[in-house]
Amino acid sequence: MSSIEENKNTVAEQVEKVAEKLEDVILGEDGKPLSKKALKKLEKEREKERKKQERLAKEAAQREAELANDFAKDNYGDLSVDGTGKTIKSVGFGDSEWKRVKDLNESLDGQNVHIQVRVQTSRATGSSMCFLVLRGGTSTVQGLVVADDKNISKIMVKFIKSIPSESIVAIEGKVVKPSEPVQSCSVHDAEIHIQKIYVISRAGPIAFSLEDATRSNKEIEEGGFSKVNLDTRLDNRIIDLRTVTNNAIFRIQSAVCQLFREFLLEKKFTEIHSPKLNGSASEGGANVFEVTYFKRKAYLAQSPQLYKQMCIAADFGRVFEIGPVFRAEDSNTHRHMTEFVGLDLEMSFSEDYHEVMNLIYDCFIYIFKSLETRWAHELEVIRQQYPSEPIRFKEERVVLKFPEAIALLRESGVEIPDLEDLSTENEKLLGSLVAKKYGVDFYILDKFPSGIRPFYTMPDPADPKYSNSYDFFIRNEEIMSGAQRIHDADYLTSCIKEKGINPAELESYIDAFRYGCPPHAGGGVGLERVVMLYLGLGNIRRTSLFPRDPKRLSP
Repeated sequence: MSSIEENKNTVAEQVEKVAEKLEDVILGEDGKPLSKKALKKLEKEREKERKKQERLAKEAAQREAELANDFAKDNYGDLSVDGTGKTIKSVGFGDSEWKRVKDLNESLDGQNVHIQVRVQTSRATGSSMCFLVLRGGTSTVQGLVVADDKNISKIMVKFIKSIPSESIVAIEGKVVKPSEPVQSCSVHDAEIHIQKIYVISRAGPIAFSLEDATRSNKEIEEGGFSKVNLDTRLDNRIIDLRTVTNNAIFRIQSAVCQLFREFLLEKKFTEIHSPKLNGSASEGGANVFEVTYFKRKAYLAQSPQLYKQMCIAADFGRVFEIGPVFRAEDSNTHRHMTEFVGLDLEMSFSEDYHEVMNLIYDCFIYIFKSLETRWAHELEVIRQQYPSEPIRFKEERVVLKFPEAIALLRESGVEIPDLEDLSTENEKLLGSLVAKKYGVDFYILDKFPSGIRPFYTMPDPADPKYSNSYDFFIRNEEIMSGAQRIHDADYLTSCIKEKGINPAELESYIDAFRYGCPPHAGGGVGLERVVMLYLGLGNIRRTSLFPRDPKRLSP
């Protein structure tokens, strides 16, 4: 073998030895070999992780062993769902009757019941006892589990303590009348002694505490609790809607629609559903949302106004609608939204438009009275967080004419022209003056100046500077605008031109009156605003399920 070949073999052996050593070299994030100190630290972390995994495995094995020997193992657990979406385990309560939390009371003392609820909070007392606040809809009840030697083990109590807040559970338990009323729950005279409990759906971490989200301002100020601001609530609306207060608010909103419908159906109205996509701005002006409709423009309806009137021309006589309304107004106030629910009605009359105005007044009185009696529970829940008094009203209608309102404001030092519209500030001042003078929170302002009303508003024949139009107010704020409408096609056309609108854009609407139409009047109510003011909530977004305003389009 030549010396050259020997040198090659020697070099190859040395390279191989270096390579073997390099295999044991650990590189850091910068690509360089770690120092001895760093290697030692890494080894400690690895050893720590290994011991952690050993401990977790040991705990899991211990839990399995405990569960296998637990005499109460069939009385609790997770009803987990596999990858196919099928429930692996059923509750197993059979066809027995399930109760609502709202229906639990001392009359059921000693009876076994089944309930499906959310775990709002849990509070352990040692290893043998745990209290829970269980929530269903607008109601909460106290749950109690205590370990014994027969049906409830300490392992079961430990499992219950570990259930995350907002998880949904199915419970079998005995109703027991407590020795003292349970002040922390809406059900004061009964509690549930848990015998079986199964987790139907475990909740993950939530953005805020539902307890914090149901506190009144007084509780927050006096107790130093955290306040959940409105934007945080709306960004996490699903969680926010779970509070008993919000649950009750939207039951009240539903009730207002129900009562509106009940009253008008009793008065022989017909419910209609008008289109929300229009070929032109429904009432003129720029406050409309423009959308692409195939190869041309369309607009979201500002109201069902024109279609209501067309139905009157079609001899429907009395119509109403509950539906969405869209306003492209860049108003970021406590009472404006870009989409809301409108409660609209239109009605032909025989003698005078006040027939319609008075019927609307009576409709509101029917709603106010019915809410306080038929939805008393929901109102009680809401008023615990948002204190308010029932609306004050009189059966004998409180109606002010616009000149009378101007005179009242001037008496209070306000300088205002005769025919100028009321600012928000003056509306509130007028409401307080009316409340002081008449002792009411609900009244009508009649005979608005013609110049500040829409083109279809009928002028007052006795004084054309004013019109046969009216607004309704609750707690110093306007909740409804209405009027007698022009039912003569030629006169309507001239009024449209005076407002700077092209009559050609409203041709089908104008034509509806060329074939004879009875005199008629009506109005439109903002549902969310009515509920906000009735409940004294301070912001219309609290009464909108998923609010839409200039800054919010999600969720």
